[in-house]
Amino acid sequence: MALIGYARVSTDEQTTDPQLDALKAAGCSTIHREHGSGGDRSRPELKRAIARCRAGDVLVVVRIDRLARSLAHLLEIIEALDAQGAGFRSLGDPIDTTSPQGRFTLQILGAVAEFERALIRERTKAGLKAARERGRIGGNPGLRFRSASAVRAVNDAREARRDADVLRVADDILPHVRAMRPGYSWATVARSLSRNDSRRPDGGPWTGPALARAVRRLARDGFVDDRVLERTPRRRDSDDLVTLVASAVKTLDNPTLTNIARHLEELHCRTPRGETRWSVSSVQNLLGQAVAQGLLEDRPLPAPEAPRRRGRPPKSLKSLKGSP
Repeated sequence: MALIGYARVSTDEQTTDPQLDALKAAGCSTIHREHGSGGDRSRPELKRAIARCRAGDVLVVVRIDRLARSLAHLLEIIEALDAQGAGFRSLGDPIDTTSPQGRFTLQILGAVAEFERALIRERTKAGLKAARERGRIGGNPGLRFRSASAVRAVNDAREARRDADVLRVADDILPHVRAMRPGYSWATVARSLSRNDSRRPDGGPWTGPALARAVRRLARDGFVDDRVLERTPRRRDSDDLVTLVASAVKTLDNPTLTNIARHLEELHCRTPRGETRWSVSSVQNLLGQAVAQGLLEDRPLPAPEAPRRRGRPPKSLKSLKGSP
């Protein structure tokens, strides 16, 4: 059984950190984070969290209002989890749908939460109407009148939150960035991170532009050399393939000829002859060129790998790895 957490806040100015701490303390092995309204039923991370649940798993939230704002939506989610043989648990409420009592409590609390939300909405409307009748307008006066100090304070808070988010994932992304940039494009580095299950601070997959923005923040604060921000040089196709193969030797956990060939296929690189399938002999030829160009240390190349036998690990190319 796996505990799968889901954390949500409504705006970018809010943070999911307190929810993450509570979910980790509860034993959640995977946590999906999202910025979005609780009334929005099309939240992508919520859909991913529900889809990830298997028979016996439990979806965990800090409070039920983090999951849904209406009883109908709440019950809809519970039914989807039931269909997959999974359960639901709220840490802040006495709810555990694996028991009849928990289901009954869920329905009662869901109804109360919806009723309370309706009351708050009506009280807010009444308060705004009364304020307008007295000549007052709700909201932050500084922002409403575009006060420079108020706008600056909001922007500074937003920037501080984004910096903190990037720092949380720095250890995951920087080894790849240092090894692959600027030889690889941002999009290629992002695909490499995705294959290694590295995620953005908001839980989504890395994209080239998002990764570039994150690394610029880290470079600005001195966590990585500015060289990684340089434009990827334009090379002839053969030279580009040599660079890609050399980088693969330095970044792959087990850089065998077969694994390098598979890596190039995943990057949708064509062979020098324009083919989509890579052979170990093509990879070995490019490795020889990488050594000749000084991209890898001048060490003997391994012989082409024999067909892999069950129970025997493939021969490693770690002797070709450059210094970290």
